Amino acid sequence: MKKQLSTELLDDLRTRTRVLILELNQFRKMDPEALMARTTSGGWSVAQILEHLNSYGKYYLPLIETKLRVNKTFSHDYFTSGFFGNYFTNSMLPKNGVVTNKMKTPGGHNASNDPDSYDMIEEFLTQEYLLLQFLDQAESVDLNAIRIPISLTKLIRLKLGDVFGFLVAHHERHFLQIRNTLHEVSRRRQAA
Repeated sequence: MKKQLSTELLDDLRTRTRVLILELNQFRKMDPEALMARTTSGGWSVAQILEHLNSYGKYYLPLIETKLRVNKTFSHDYFTSGFFGNYFTNSMLPKNGVVTNKMKTPGGHNASNDPDSYDMIEEFLTQEYLLLQFLDQAESVDLNAIRIPISLTKLIRLKLGDVFGFLVAHHERHFLQIRNTLHEVSRRRQAA
């Protein structure tokens, strides 16, 4: 599996998270109707996508916080992605600006029909800032040693570095979906 400096991994994940935060802040200025509009193919609205992302944050962030608080490890110079962690992260990442492998949403992570767009934005912003704090705290732990069970099954536990990588890749995947949704909604509004 891929081996890299732990500090480089954390720096990269922080940078990518900050980019998403900047984009997310732009949503605060948007018309709520645009954020609630679904695609013509029945795809989720921006608010629903954010609700989906928030569901993952509600699962993973408390676990990360607990593991960082009770941690007894010391930082390690290198992080080596595990088999499952590498697989899950790579399966989430868009390739050349395109989501290449469609996935069915796991139970417990589906969006409701009509979530409040601004509540979803604020909740996701709060989660992203918390993620940044955890990435900072992770500088002092061994990203290889701390394990967190995935939301699908408690039987698979990923290394903390892989959990961070998966979360950020998952966010990027869905922000591509958000951009596509907003583009379609904008075109429909202009044509009307």
